[in-house]
Amino acid sequence: MPEQPYEAGGDGEWPSPERGREPGDGSTGERLQKVLAQRGYGSRRVCEDLIAAGRVRVNGQPVRLGWRVEVDRDHVEVDGHVVSVRPGLVHYLLNKPAGVVTTAKDTHGRPTVVDLVPPEPRVFPVGRLDADTEGLLLLTNDGDLAHQLTHPSFGVEKEYLAQVARPLGTGALRRLREGVELDDGTTAPARASQPEPGLVRLTIHEGRNRQVRRMLEAVGHPVERLVRVRIGPVTDRRLAPGSWRLLTDDERRALEAATTTR
Repeated sequence: MPEQPYEAGGDGEWPSPERGREPGDGSTGERLQKVLAQRGYGSRRVCEDLIAAGRVRVNGQPVRLGWRVEVDRDHVEVDGHVVSVRPGLVHYLLNKPAGVVTTAKDTHGRPTVVDLVPPEPRVFPVGRLDADTEGLLLLTNDGDLAHQLTHPSFGVEKEYLAQVARPLGTGALRRLREGVELDDGTTAPARASQPEPGLVRLTIHEGRNRQVRRMLEAVGHPVERLVRVRIGPVTDRRLAPGSWRLLTDDERRALEAATTTR
């Protein structure tokens, strides 16, 4: 179901982002404008302008032109958004079919989302969709971005389409919009609409376990089918169930920009 942040340590779970290494002093490594250009922030000249304008920080400090970064240990931000600069990072967008579990491996032998993408480099799902839920899921080896997308303080939106047995009344829609009382507390206000009778479009920014299903059940409309159609700014109506593709540079940058602390 909707994202539930991964804890560090278990098999098939996200390791915590590395923060323990000594940062560089700007004198060694690759030129910062080259690294930013490789990550899709524009030409080297454009990236030089970003640095000169004071929009780039390394390890929390503003930097000047000529700065170099150690990509395996330095922490780079553009306009306050973390930029993943380590080499070999991949970001897959998968349209998860029903019946596939969101884990790296399953002890019961069920198909997993990792089975649907290339085996190398090793990637992990960002958050969770339950086995019966379909739709968009990110898989990556980019721990920084995964942490930001799943941590509740960043509040990245996820949009779902839910099919229910009968149309929702105005009262049920109002409860979804204002917050629904669940056994783990009241949900944050959501955006809810009914494009057609029995089809609910719901946008949330929390990550509770099976949240959309529980919200709709709480207002008297159990879910018959659930599909996630958007993660932050990323959507793709043409991606077939079971298929994947790489995120574009623009999509990755848009996701980085969406991880703004509430």
